[in-house]
Amino acid sequence: MVNWIKSNVEGDKIIWVIALLLSIISLLSVYSATGSLAYQKMGGNTEYYLIKHFILIILSFIAMWFSHRIDYKYYSKIALIGLYASIPLLIITYKFGMNINEASRWINIPIINQAFQPSDLAKLSLIIYLSSFLAKRQNRLENVKTLILPFLWIGSICLFIALTNLSTALILGATSILLMFISRVKITHLSILILFIFLCGGIALLTGQRGKTAMTRAENFINKKDIPFQLEQAYIAVSTGGLLGKGPGNSNQKNFLPQSYSDFIYAIIIEEYGFIMGVTILVLYLLLLYRGLKIFIKSDRPFGGLLSAGLSFALVIQALINMSVVVGLLPVTGVTLPLISMGGTSQLFTGITLGIILSVSRNNDLEESYA
Repeated sequence: MVNWIKSNVEGDKIIWVIALLLSIISLLSVYSATGSLAYQKMGGNTEYYLIKHFILIILSFIAMWFSHRIDYKYYSKIALIGLYASIPLLIITYKFGMNINEASRWINIPIINQAFQPSDLAKLSLIIYLSSFLAKRQNRLENVKTLILPFLWIGSICLFIALTNLSTALILGATSILLMFISRVKITHLSILILFIFLCGGIALLTGQRGKTAMTRAENFINKKDIPFQLEQAYIAVSTGGLLGKGPGNSNQKNFLPQSYSDFIYAIIIEEYGFIMGVTILVLYLLLLYRGLKIFIKSDRPFGGLLSAGLSFALVIQALINMSVVVGLLPVTGVTLPLISMGGTSQLFTGITLGIILSVSRNNDLEESYA
């Protein structure tokens, strides 16, 4: 078994360890946080969600392993297919998607009865496409005409995502801007992109499903009045956790906090495992970003470097936003905590994302060994 792991599990070993540690934390915290949900929907069968989540974690690691075994250069060839597929899927989601918590972000897959979030596909495809585009045209990025096509893709994908999920669209927009910046795109050109993203965001606010909700949340956050119920419960969980927490399974707020197993699972973790565990998780995400950027610096090929950086940015920005909401630094957004929150196909896409980063790392190691 050890020999098989040494010969078949390649790439940055620290990223593998981070993914494993966060998955273990996820399994323990989801099992605790889904107690009330199990009594409401599964007649008290608390093992149901534990087993389901465990299977999804295993599947995400399988997806991660297969993704890291594929040469990352092949992903550039399918990125446009993913983008073209994303547009109709996002429109279908907006019009006919499953309504959960007053938002239609999901399409139900009939055979397996599993919710699928098309924004995951769109986000992954756009980052791969941008990395490939910028890598191939490094010598022509000073000309704004070269950037018209990627600007249109960024704006349109962010717009269609923002119709149902404004926070994910903003994360993707920020990731795209960072990718452009490290590709040495001029600040003046980036300013045009930022204005275009804000324009698309404004259209989504006026015409999308969550415009009024987003404005209300932002207003309440700025004015510090009418604290939403879920935030109030999250603050109680965080403040009563102390340094070492109440112990596994001993959370009180999990019985009151909506989405305690997804959007607000970080609050339950701090309540049960304390401030130290909260800081540990933050450090693990920052270490993941550091390793992703180290792969970027180490890569001799522009596409691989940009791909590792872009995917790392997207994952860690999402994690930082989720944790910031829980501790009151940002208004409620609705984004989950990658690798920890209970989810469906989003976990598989997270596994694929990490697998692609590891594929870049693996190829870097192979090129060094041949040098």
